[in-house]
Amino acid sequence: LNTVNIKINGASVVAPANSTILEAARSVGIEIPTLCYLKDINAIGACRICLVEVKGARSLVPACVYPVNEGMEVLTNTPAIQKSRKMTLELILSSHRRECLTCIRSGDCELQKLSHEFGLEDIRFDSANDTVPEIEDTAVYLVRDNSKCILCRRCVAVCKHNQGVAVIGPNDRGFETSISCAFDHHLKDVACIACGQCTAVCPTAALNEKDDTDKVWAALADPTKHVVVGPAPSVRAQLGECFGMPIG
Repeated sequence: LNTVNIKINGASVVAPANSTILEAARSVGIEIPTLCYLKDINAIGACRICLVEVKGARSLVPACVYPVNEGMEVLTNTPAIQKSRKMTLELILSSHRRECLTCIRSGDCELQKLSHEFGLEDIRFDSANDTVPEIEDTAVYLVRDNSKCILCRRCVAVCKHNQGVAVIGPNDRGFETSISCAFDHHLKDVACIACGQCTAVCPTAALNEKDDTDKVWAALADPTKHVVVGPAPSVRAQLGECFGMPIG
């Protein structure tokens, strides 16, 4: 295995020659924040949260895609980097529907977590308070809200590379870019296999499993839907029926 010697924040690090700055840093416990990165399937440098300083480089570089080389010197937490990451978060939030107190992902949102870490209070750019929901709930198993999408493309990567389905991807360009199905078809009309991997990797609440809890409670409270049944068979008898043999 070929290795290179680099320095990260003044500490000497030996890293595989084909690794990135992000991989080298994490291998020695130095954390660099990311939003779009997914190991092995989505290293595209899209979110720009992982920018770091490299001695001799003309500008900040994305750690998730920038390869290491012999003698490289990297800084991961300078004032310039902090300023850049904070501005990037502000830009993301400027087009994000911010309803954190009532959001289903509140407390479990990577964007919210980073915003807290960087002490964001006021967004200097155009407010997203009037951003309207962009709900697509035609599928029976999930809900998509592109007003909370940050275009990280993690869902696109996992759908294509892990599941081999590739039913979602980026449509349009620039400010009009959105993650949706080809020709803007609804999810119910494409070959989605309902695996749920996209909801598992989404860093915000742009993709979530559909919650039918309210329907269940409504059904339980509706006396016209109550059914009186006889004594339930024992668990062992039920298992016996399932496996076609007596149990116990």
